[in-house]
Amino acid sequence: MAKIIDGKAIAKEIHGEIADEVRSLSEKHGKVPGLAVVIVGTREDTQSFVLMKRKACAEVGIKSFELGLPEDVSEAEVIATVHELNANPDVHGILVQLPLPKHINEDNVLSEISIEKDVDGFHPLNIGKLAMKGREPLFMPCTPKGCLELLSRSGISIKGKKAVVLGRSNIVGLPVALLLLKAGATVTIVRFHAPDSAKIICEADIVIAAAGQAMMIKGDWLKPGAAVIDVGTIWPDSYSDYLIACVDDPSRETGYRLDGYVDFEEASKVAGWLTPVPGGVGPITVAMLLKNTLDGAKRKIIQ
Repeated sequence: MAKIIDGKAIAKEIHGEIADEVRSLSEKHGKVPGLAVVIVGTREDTQSFVLMKRKACAEVGIKSFELGLPEDVSEAEVIATVHELNANPDVHGILVQLPLPKHINEDNVLSEISIEKDVDGFHPLNIGKLAMKGREPLFMPCTPKGCLELLSRSGISIKGKKAVVLGRSNIVGLPVALLLLKAGATVTIVRFHAPDSAKIICEADIVIAAAGQAMMIKGDWLKPGAAVIDVGTIWPDSYSDYLIACVDDPSRETGYRLDGYVDFEEASKVAGWLTPVPGGVGPITVAMLLKNTLDGAKRKIIQ
């Protein structure tokens, strides 16, 4: 049976490490990190995720700023808000909650976030440096960074291994492939509807499932002993280009349940390591957001 990679337990461990560093900054420099979240509209799933971030910030001592804007706000007004946060010395990380309303160009807004406060890691310069040999971005995207953190803290070596990433989104697939390359893996990106997906995945020592259909990856798709990170669902529909593994379930109040892209029951009999959904990648993503905010603060506070 596979060893279950407990994202909640690892995230809790990281939260403790961050809290210690935040206390040290406060005691030595009289300042703490600040994270600003820009929210456009009143989507229920967005609000619940923002609440999760607020609670996480409070747990580790990071100051939380929340700026709510109406659904019909103009793109120029959103960008003006970002500029104000760029100039605020108490804010060390800026996150614009996605998706934005359709009349707002997400790329235009995200590119206006100062690269020194881009804790989501989506700024073109951060992604560009991630793609270049010998360069390091100021921030790495939280979910991809969290995937590698789960592997590292589980004692799973990456260097020299074959890795397959299912999915090529800007949010997870592409950046996690780049991180695996930097860590020394031989990496293949697979489109989830490719006819030979199973054949390619079964050769991998490491599988990052970041797209597909609910429980798409079966046990016989996996190499025995492989490490499998199921990005599955982090939170419903949080990103416009994100494929969500939802399954109809009349027994649930929502009418659906959130499953991973990996058939957990089958995979657990073949894989060496496996993340659950939920409780795997989701908690570590929030932990990496806090870590990025802390790192941004340290660069500014410790001169």
